[in-house]
Amino acid sequence: MDLLHWWRQGDAVTQGVALVLLAMSVSSWVVICWKAWLLRHARRDVQRSAAAFWQAPSLAEAPRRLQPFDPNALVLPLVVAVESVANGDTQAAARGATLATRGSRSQQLTRLLRGALQGVVARLQFGQVLLATVGATAPFVGLLGTVWGIFHALTAIAGAGQITIERVAGPVGEALVMTAAGLAVALPAVLAYNVFGRILGAVEAELEGFAHDLRELLLDAAPGAGH
Repeated sequence: MDLLHWWRQGDAVTQGVALVLLAMSVSSWVVICWKAWLLRHARRDVQRSAAAFWQAPSLAEAPRRLQPFDPNALVLPLVVAVESVANGDTQAAARGATLATRGSRSQQLTRLLRGALQGVVARLQFGQVLLATVGATAPFVGLLGTVWGIFHALTAIAGAGQITIERVAGPVGEALVMTAAGLAVALPAVLAYNVFGRILGAVEAELEGFAHDLRELLLDAAPGAGH
């Protein structure tokens, strides 16, 4: 089938649907390639970074030790977020005037680790909504193009007078291409969403476990601090 001929035969609605599917395909493949690069070694990097952290002689030395194993900064933000509490800066600031510094050491650590963890997880999950949206809507967008294309083709044939199977088969077949295009756009997005979701679940579990262990370490290092 000559795509240029098909494009010229279609009206504004058909061409608009084709452009929407093209935009969906391009955006989903950009996200797929970026997330595949980001998640390729994410779980291994988190495990290696956590191991490097526990091998460090002190919290102050830990960021330098784990940086070579954490190229995407998945673990480092958690460590950096709690350094001020570990150094006692926020304890001293508790005499000040902000609500953030008036809580116990346990509350401060929980808040800081939660914020850092949410930031890392949000970066890891970026693009998942787009993949889910493309996977769910692309087939229906393609179906819309098919229905409109068939209607447009049958209207043109009816206006021409004589209707034969040969005159119907060509335009209808061309319209059905839109359904195939919608499925072709949706399938990679759905597969990528499922694969990335499984990887993300494992990475998030590793990060949550590390954040819990880090919090317990810093609480145990401060006798008498509130849990």
